[in-house]
Amino acid sequence: MIKNVKWIFVVLIISSLISFSFVGKNTPTEGLTIGDKAPTFTICGEKQLIDLKDLRGKYVLLSFWASYDALSRMQNATLNHAVAQANNVEMVSVSFDEYKSIFNETIKKDQISTSNCFVELAGVSSDLYQTYRLKRGFKNFLLDENGVIVAKDVTVSELSSYLN
Repeated sequence: MIKNVKWIFVVLIISSLISFSFVGKNTPTEGLTIGDKAPTFTICGEKQLIDLKDLRGKYVLLSFWASYDALSRMQNATLNHAVAQANNVEMVSVSFDEYKSIFNETIKKDQISTSNCFVELAGVSSDLYQTYRLKRGFKNFLLDENGVIVAKDVTVSELSSYLN
């Protein structure tokens, strides 16, 4: 009986030590966080080419979305209309739709300004998707004048408070 108690005690100590070695390691390692410098990229549209570096000196709202993701699509459309009213922020909207026809129809239906709206036809396999670590869903990022992420998943009401 005492031998069994000793073994149980040893097993408990070992399992406790193992479990304590994992404490604090449950924080996600994926995704960009507030305070990170946004990775730069260049993207081509039908009529324009944009380099994120060229937008330094002003606030930039990066919106990543796809027509098949209702939440990101709705968020992108409402932010696009809000940014059109603001003069101190530039929006870069990137869709990860794999078909240009679907992208074109979506921006027409949602009445999205096409000046800085792009489609990444490689979809979720694209380098841009991987660079911004969007594995856990589409996001938007608000960047300050230096390209540093100051907010993630910004709503229309939050956007005005960040810009004022």
